[in-house]
Amino acid sequence: MSSPAERYAAARRRAAQATLFPALDEFALDLGFDLDDFQREACQALERGSGVLVCAPTGAGKTVVGEFAVHLALRGTPDRPVTADGPRRKCFYTTPIKALSNQKYHDLVDRYGAAHVGLLTGDNAINGDAPVVVMTTEVLRNMLYAGSATLDGLAYVVMDEVHYLADRFRGGVWEEVIIHLPASVTLVSLSATVSNAEEFADWLVTVRGETAVVVSEHRPVPLWQHMLVGKRMFDLFHDADAARKHDVHPELLRYTRDTLRRLELGEVRGVGPDRRRGPRWRGPLRPDIVDRLDREGLLPAILFIFSRAGCDAAVQQCLAAGLRLTSPEERAEIRRVVESRVTAIPGEDLSVLGYWEWLDGLERGLAAHHAGMLPAFKEVVEELFVRGLVKAVFATETLALGINMPARCVVLERLVKYNGEAHVDLTPGEYTQLTGRAGRRGIDVEGHAVVVWSPETDPRHVAGLASTRTYPLRSSFRPSYNMAVNLVGSVGAEPARALLESSFAQFQADRSVVGLARQVQRNTETMEAYGAEAVCHQGDFDEYFALRVAIGDRERSLARQGQTQRKATAIASLERLRVGDVIRVPSGRRAGLAVVIDPATGGFGEPRPLVLTQDRWAGRISAADFTTPAEVLARIRVPKHFNHRSPAARRDLAAEVSGTGLDRHGGRRGGRSRQAVGEDNRLIQLRSELRRHPCHACPEREEHARWAERRRRLERDTEELRQRVSGRTGSLARTFDRIVALLTARGYLTADGSVTDAGRMLARIWTEADLLVAECLRRGVWDGLSPAELAAAVSVVVFEARRDVDERASVPRGAIVDAVDATLKLWSEIEADEAGRGLNVTREPDLGFVWPIYRWARGEALAKVLASGHQLDGEMPAGDFVRWARQVVDLLGQLADSGGARTELRATARQAIAAVNRGVLAYHAPA
Repeated sequence: MSSPAERYAAARRRAAQATLFPALDEFALDLGFDLDDFQREACQALERGSGVLVCAPTGAGKTVVGEFAVHLALRGTPDRPVTADGPRRKCFYTTPIKALSNQKYHDLVDRYGAAHVGLLTGDNAINGDAPVVVMTTEVLRNMLYAGSATLDGLAYVVMDEVHYLADRFRGGVWEEVIIHLPASVTLVSLSATVSNAEEFADWLVTVRGETAVVVSEHRPVPLWQHMLVGKRMFDLFHDADAARKHDVHPELLRYTRDTLRRLELGEVRGVGPDRRRGPRWRGPLRPDIVDRLDREGLLPAILFIFSRAGCDAAVQQCLAAGLRLTSPEERAEIRRVVESRVTAIPGEDLSVLGYWEWLDGLERGLAAHHAGMLPAFKEVVEELFVRGLVKAVFATETLALGINMPARCVVLERLVKYNGEAHVDLTPGEYTQLTGRAGRRGIDVEGHAVVVWSPETDPRHVAGLASTRTYPLRSSFRPSYNMAVNLVGSVGAEPARALLESSFAQFQADRSVVGLARQVQRNTETMEAYGAEAVCHQGDFDEYFALRVAIGDRERSLARQGQTQRKATAIASLERLRVGDVIRVPSGRRAGLAVVIDPATGGFGEPRPLVLTQDRWAGRISAADFTTPAEVLARIRVPKHFNHRSPAARRDLAAEVSGTGLDRHGGRRGGRSRQAVGEDNRLIQLRSELRRHPCHACPEREEHARWAERRRRLERDTEELRQRVSGRTGSLARTFDRIVALLTARGYLTADGSVTDAGRMLARIWTEADLLVAECLRRGVWDGLSPAELAAAVSVVVFEARRDVDERASVPRGAIVDAVDATLKLWSEIEADEAGRGLNVTREPDLGFVWPIYRWARGEALAKVLASGHQLDGEMPAGDFVRWARQVVDLLGQLADSGGARTELRATARQAIAAVNRGVLAYHAPA
């Protein structure tokens, strides 16, 4: 207990602070809790008139600093007695996603009242002239370029989650806003903990003036790290001191080493199913993990599974295991909330979306959360989890970037995730962001993070992830066509060039060149050493190795051609299938006999028949499941109104399939013939040259080849480094010059740097393929289309498949074919122009969403729409459909408002928007 003298001194300090910072003292009185040191330091800097960058862990309370900026702005409003006669000042509170904007809007309305707070997102516009407006960052960027009158009186801008500027798709928007905000605006930047906060702050000082840096690594709720090895839970660290030193708990190390040794000897068969298969480790079952967390009082929990299908499967596994985590009262409240939130969704759509299975999981306290889910379903899961009604959520990593959904415990099933291109290890920053969800401030005394052990998981690696603080912020900023015309139009060509050179991207690039140049030098020396090892006394080994490389390239090229031919043959065979045909699926998870229930040959996309397998699985198959053409082996009768969702009906029909007496796997296993590869004349010639080469007879040939391959890889890496070095110094300004030259040649800018009418149209197109959209409008590519045809035609410039698909998707016959072909032709022209000028090329239009959006805009049922997606793995997920459809609607809205579009097209765009905004698309989260 403090002495009277100490209490008196503390009171004197508080009184002095209240005199120096009256606004902060007034603000703190209404909070109901004491400010942390970092919050007080940041707020004091704001009241002194400085900008501020706050870096603190998830859940530490960074947003209090943003709310203080709101308070400072409102002290200048007429109904505030402090400066009642002062000018009206405004604060804009920006967030990266609409869900966060909606949440922050509600928080501020609760505190300051609806009259003082507005909301501007792509979906909602509420009280946009209020002194405090919450908005997505893109909305503010668009305001700045348009010179909106709403900016008058703007005093503060809060950029929540400013570390989003590292996002490779949208990050550049943050830098655009920071650079273009008027100098009179005070910037409040709130970021997760990053290791180069000082570097980021140095840049902020150069573009925004005085900026205080406040960094806190203190978590208000302590986080304990654990590992689950089979059925045993271990602490990752013995104590806090061990955590600082990265010292793994000795007992955990001992147990995992012993388990690995017994696995190698075949003594352990894992905890999960498939015990007969010997020493393959399966790990604990997901229902067992949830049950254990429940018994140990660690719910609510988020279990991160880096797969959409894995999240859905986890819920089904828990349901099958009979898990129930809710009381009767909680179940009744869950059903009430769900029913109130889905009233706008048609009943027939709900059954397609798996509504009843989803509701069953929710009522038991279990749910999945991923981007493939319908947004309405995700929002219900979020609400129920925050209220403590849903106890366990199986989520992909996208939840870590979403709204405030803290838990008592976070479980990581794996430390590897798919990033869209390859499976990669989690970075320390990603690990910290995911585990940062554990521990609810004001509710939990401590949070818990659990990593599920597997033989590939080294506890020391996990300790490094948990303890590392080196995750720097990297800029993803690059000039675009839209940005170029907006900059030239607002400040002129030369000042625009200077503005780009002041970006964080250029700031970082200039600092990094020295290190890259050193790496190039080291690589050059290493290549010389590799070259010496590859010298052959028989002849020129470089020449010989080039032949080997050429043979490999040719074989891969022929294999790709063969794969395409096999795919075409498989598609043709699937198109011929009829109801009752018994076929053999040669490969994949569903290999074996199957009967066709619905041939699904509707003339769109690839055929994707609905089949029932011998194992009673019913679902759609595609050409990807066939290495050889589908062959009809027999025919059986399928009941006219067969319901494949009925277990009894599936059982009876599967028995009939087995009753045919056909061999499940057949005599052939669908092997691939290599005859075509061997008959290629060019390949025969290359192999002949290889055999005649003197180095072919060298006894150390393969050893030389290994050194030559290492040198080849290092040469490729070094060339990339050289290009990066040469491209970084003044790189953004050079890119901007090339973009301006291209836009001038195409008539968007004049030779003297003025913006033309076409340029003004381009300046109002906000999409990744902005120039392609502008060219389509100028050439009338989309004129004369019906509303559904227009929605389908514009979808090709916004949609991007999650995974590459080899063949081009089909499109409806008629006017859409001409519009899509014209769009592709324009893209080819633009791509050639960009490549000739050394610019990043515009992404090729993707036809994979044409059929779904066309069918939807024509009013067809959701089930048919989702089945018509050009997906490798079956139907298009409802969440993906809604997300892409909303992007189509957004672009249609831009066309409807575009001064450069013809009147008829603008009217058609408005009709298309009305046609698309129905059913699951008509639902909006309550603002």
